[in-house]
Amino acid sequence: MSLLKKYNKLDYIDEGSGDRTLILLHGLMGTLSNFKHTIDFFKKRGYRVVMPILPLYSFPLIRTGVRTISKAVVDFIDELGLQGSILVGNSLGGHISLLLAKDYSDRIKAMVLTGSSGLYEKNMGASYPKRNNYEYIKKKAQEVFYDPEVADKELVDDVFAISSNRIKVLKTIAIAKTAVRHNMSKDLPSMNIPVCLVWGRQDLVTPPSVAEDFHRLLPDADLYWIDKCGHVPMMEHPDQFNETLFKWLKARFD
Repeated sequence: MSLLKKYNKLDYIDEGSGDRTLILLHGLMGTLSNFKHTIDFFKKRGYRVVMPILPLYSFPLIRTGVRTISKAVVDFIDELGLQGSILVGNSLGGHISLLLAKDYSDRIKAMVLTGSSGLYEKNMGASYPKRNNYEYIKKKAQEVFYDPEVADKELVDDVFAISSNRIKVLKTIAIAKTAVRHNMSKDLPSMNIPVCLVWGRQDLVTPPSVAEDFHRLLPDADLYWIDKCGHVPMMEHPDQFNETLFKWLKARFD
C-alpha cells in the first residue's frame, strides 16, 4: 500500500487509477488491513481504490455518531472530487454507505454491502465491562469469523488497545447506540441504485436473515453468499469476495 494521505480529520490511501472508483469503508473495529486483498485486486484491474480511516474517535463525545461520521465522509468525497463512486462498506461502513445513499444519493453510483449494519447488528458493547481481559477480548474477536484463526494476534491486539482506552470505549458505545437508533428499514425501498450484497452464511453479527431483509427491501439488489464465512468476507475469503464483486461490477457497468 502507498503512504497514508491526509484530508482534514481523515487519513486515507489512494491506489490505482482509472475512471472507475471504489470507496472502501471499514467497520467499527476495522482497519485499513481489512480490505488489503480487495485493494490489491482492484487496483490491478483498472480501478481507483480509495479508503479513508473513518474518524470514529475524532469528534467530541456528544457529537460522536453515525451521522457525524457520514457527513465527514461526504465532505471527503466532495473535496476529493469522488462523486459517482461505488461505496463498498463492511459492518458500520455499510451503515455509513446507506446513510449516504439516503441523504446524498447524487454522490453515489452504487453500493456494495457486506455484513452491513443498518437493520440489525449484534455489537461488542457487552464485552467492554471486561475490557482489560485479553483472553475475553480475543474470544469476542474470534467470534466475528467462521474460522477463529483469522483473528490473528495483530487484529486482537488492535481490538484490545481500543477496548482498553476509556475514551475510545465511550465513543465506540456512542456510535453503536446511534447505529441502533438509525434503523434504515423504512428508507431502503426508496434507494434506487444498484446494490451488491455479499454475505457470510455463518455471520453471527449480522445473520443471514439480515441479508435477506436487505435483499427484500432494496429495489435493485443482488445477493451472493459465501459459505464457511462470518462477518468479514473480504478478510476470511478474499479471493471469492473479490471475484464475486468483480463479476457483479462487470455485469452491471461494463
